[in-house]
Amino acid sequence: MMRSTLGGKPSAALLTARPPAAVELSPHGVLAAALPGKGEAAVVAFEPLAPGSLTPSTSGQNIAIPDAVAAAIRRTLDQAAPRKRDVTLIVPDKAVRVFVLDFDALPARPAEVIPILRFRLRKMLPFDVEHAGVSYQVLSNEKTETRVLAAVVPGPVLAEYESAVRAAGYEPGAILPCSLAGLAALDSDEPLLAAFLEAGSLTTAIAHGQDVLLYRTLELPESAEAQLPEIQRDIAVAVAYFEDRLGAHPRRLHYAGSLPAMEFGRAIRDSGLEVVDLTQREKASTLTALGTASLAAVTGALAGVS
Repeated sequence: MMRSTLGGKPSAALLTARPPAAVELSPHGVLAAALPGKGEAAVVAFEPLAPGSLTPSTSGQNIAIPDAVAAAIRRTLDQAAPRKRDVTLIVPDKAVRVFVLDFDALPARPAEVIPILRFRLRKMLPFDVEHAGVSYQVLSNEKTETRVLAAVVPGPVLAEYESAVRAAGYEPGAILPCSLAGLAALDSDEPLLAAFLEAGSLTTAIAHGQDVLLYRTLELPESAEAQLPEIQRDIAVAVAYFEDRLGAHPRRLHYAGSLPAMEFGRAIRDSGLEVVDLTQREKASTLTALGTASLAAVTGALAGVS
């Protein structure tokens, strides 16, 4: 279970028991999904945003037109008709910093862990960690080493996203960066390589059961021409890391993003790597309304919700 604090006070948990509804905010638009009842398929709704409405970052303002973003959240969630007002809020990867950290040992009490994380992260981040939202999950706890997945959101940035959800009439009951939400959609005991392509960023991750061996977000240049070699290089680094840690070349790359999986596969130019959709997209009639939005994050956010 991940725990979160903001300025030393309890805040929405980053990775905990999640509500039966989720809303993802991205520069392209707002995607909402809700589970109407036990055993029923999620109801999905998408609302585009005008260019410039949302620009994810860990510095400066993210939501330039709060009323428009709140209205889009309200419309999509009202269409999805969640059973509760609490929702999982999924934010862009560029608004969050995620680290896999090693410690000799950590206290058992979360209240004692958070200050240790803040002290460690203070040297690694260019923003105020003391007033940031800090969440963590213990990945492994051995006699000589404790590995932790830590996520950090600058306080003002977190407040922007939470305020937009509340202005729409809902409550952020849990908060997840897009790619961590997408990883939750993968259910396998085998090591998995995944890639998430968002507007302006590429996140690569290696998951092995409940463990995360690699999590890396690369900010991409604005030019599509300049992005391609950066994407190819980053995937090659992730593949090399997979081979080094696990002793084998990955057979598949589980992918979610704005480009179709087949097109992304051609772009990375790795003939030994099969690129597959991390989650199935909706039927063509629904996909027309969703545009290029990936369903991976909301699928992961709702995974395991009863």
